[in-house]
Formats: sequence, C-alpha cells, structure tokens
Amino acid sequence: MDRPWPQDSPPPPPVPHPDTVDPAVLGALLARHGWRRRGGAPGHYARWTPPGRLAGGTSLLVPESRDFPDSGDLLGEALMALSRSAAPSAREVLTALAVPGDEIRWRRAVPESPGGTAAWTAQERLRTAARDTLLAGALATRGRAGYYGARHRRAAEAWLERVLTGPSGTESAGRELTVFVPVAEDGRATSVTLLRALYALRDAADYHRATGGMEAYDAAVAAGVCRELTDAVIALVQGTEGARVALEWAPAAGPPPGFAARPDPVEFSPGDLPGLREAGARYVRDEPSPPVLITGAVVRLRRTGPGGPGTVRLRVLSGADVAQVRITLDEDDYRIAGHAHLVGLPIQVRGRLESRGGFRRLSGATGVTPVQVDEAERDRLVKSLQENLDFFEEACGGGP
Repeated sequence: MDRPWPQDSPPPPPVPHPDTVDPAVLGALLARHGWRRRGGAPGHYARWTPPGRLAGGTSLLVPESRDFPDSGDLLGEALMALSRSAAPSAREVLTALAVPGDEIRWRRAVPESPGGTAAWTAQERLRTAARDTLLAGALATRGRAGYYGARHRRAAEAWLERVLTGPSGTESAGRELTVFVPVAEDGRATSVTLLRALYALRDAADYHRATGGMEAYDAAVAAGVCRELTDAVIALVQGTEGARVALEWAPAAGPPPGFAARPDPVEFSPGDLPGLREAGARYVRDEPSPPVLITGAVVRLRRTGPGGPGTVRLRVLSGADVAQVRITLDEDDYRIAGHAHLVGLPIQVRGRLESRGGFRRLSGATGVTPVQVDEAERDRLVKSLQENLDFFEEACGGGP
C-alpha cells in the first residue's frame, strides 16, 4: 500500500476482501465515524446510512455475523458501496479496515475565513503540527528525555512512514485531520506513550495555570513529555481558539490493559501557551550532555591551514543515537582521523554529546583511535574516500 504521509492527496485505500473483514469490526467503525444504524433484520443484518448531508444517499447492509450463508455476499456489497461513497468517512472506514490501527484525530478551532481562503495554509499548519506530535510520541517510545534534538530521530522518522492519513477534505478547512497508526511494530506502544504524554502535559498545564509552578512539567518528562511535544502543541494551538487530540483504539485489537475503551480527548487553549513555551525552554536548558564512546566514519575534515587543530564530521556507526556529529580535534588527533580516513577505517572517540544544537556536536574529545571493521564496510569507506579525494586533500592542506 502506498503511504500517503505527508502527501496532500493520498491514493484511495484498497477495498479489502470480504473474507478478511470481521462484521463486528466493520459495524464498530461505521458507528465511530458517524454512520447511523437504521433498522435491518435483527440478528441477521443492519442497515447503515452515512452522516450529514449524504444521509439520504448510499446505505449499507452489514451482516452481524458470519453465521448466515449470504454473509460474505453482503459484506462484499457493503465494501464495494463504501468504496464508491462520496462520504469522507467512507474512506476512513476503508483505511482502518485495510491497516488495522489506532485512530488519532486532531481538531483545531480555526476562525471562519471568507470563501475558505485560509483553508490551504491552515491545513498545512495542522498537518505539520500533527506530524510533530506523532514524532514526539515516537521519540518518547525509544526513551525518556526532556529534549531529544537529533537523538533517535532517524528511527522515529522511519517509523512515521508507516502512518496513514485519512482524507483531508476541503470542508475541514484545516480544522480536522485523522491518522491511522498500525498496531503492529511498535505502533500501539507509540499510541499509548503519546496518550500518556498528552494527559501528563494537560495536567502540567493546569497546575502551572493554577499555581505558576513548573514542578508538574518537570515530573511529566517521565510520562513522555519533551520539548518536541511542547513545540508541536504550541504549533497546534497558535492561531486558534483551542485544539484537541482524540484517540480511538483499533476495534480489532481493543484497548490496551489499564486504558478506557474510549479515552477522553485532550484539549489545549491559547491560555496554555506561556507555560508550554517556558517548559520547552526549560527542557532544553536542563537536558544533560551525556558521556559517550562513539565509533564513526570520517565524512568531512576541515581546518584553516596545513597544521593546527581542525574539525571532523563523523557518520555515527555506534555509541550514540544520532546520525552525525562534529568534533574539534587538536593537531595530533586530527592527523589520526585523516590517516584513518585514508585507509578506510572508522575511528573511536570519547566525549560528551552537547545538548546545544540538538546533540550534533561532541565536546571534550579524547582517545581518538582507528578501529577495525569488516571488509565490506572498509571497501565502502575507501570508495567514499576515492569519490571525495580532492576535497580531502584540500581539507588536509594539500590543495591550493
């Protein structure tokens, strides 16, 4: 299936085969998305009609179980009718059936604008805020921190590729967006982490507004709150009269242990913004610079002359959850790094990941040492060197 995030016009979801659809799950999804049950044969099938202005159009006959001979035919006809329905909710139901997942819905109270002229920019703001909210949840699933910066970002952004978006629709005008988070492969863990973090952030905002204290924001880090989440919520609320995030568990999987079947939505208002901004700044300021032992391949060297200290950029192979780091080395260590790069070897170095700049710089570097790697990795590093030989000679002072 094509992954529509973050495209503006996702392709239509596939129509699932009737044999793969549980009638009870289909009924639960129709009810969740506003379809109304209007009679039918009790115990055999139910008739469902779409919400809103389309209520007088398409209707679906959905069997209540597979106990009857015509259940498969009824399911097939209902699924085909859904695929042809003009109701935006029909697409969301088909998406939820195609990839069983938890539904997360963002709503923004955006002021009306003449002729819908603000719909496009409002939708872009909503999509960006929703993506950043999910990214914060994915980061917190991989470990707790007040500020992540570049840490865990590659894995979290790769996970986002599995998330599906519901139809935007021009009628929403940037007010509503739904995404579907697959339950498998850490999807449920991310949904749970994000919901806990949003509840903790709401409680911290209430405490701050009542007392002016920041203690609740500090404690909320243990529940998954971080600078990335406060920034996402600020972006969600700015320019609105308020915003809310609601989560619905995948009907096929049910709620996780300890959670309500229908979790309460979380709401934020412009009055929360000062506390959220103060908390975000506090998270960056208080996040420690951790000591690390990094193994990385040299991908860039630079210094102002043929001698003296220089700056090295490493592609991190192990030791830190970031893609690259920059290091300032004295002349001897810079020469060791250059020689290791020439022969296709990575180096190992100790230091502290600086929180300033997002944990992309290593300070206090010591113990620069070349390390052995397998032949395949060494060949790849040598090939990279050959492709950038002119740049390397210039960086080492051999160029004009």
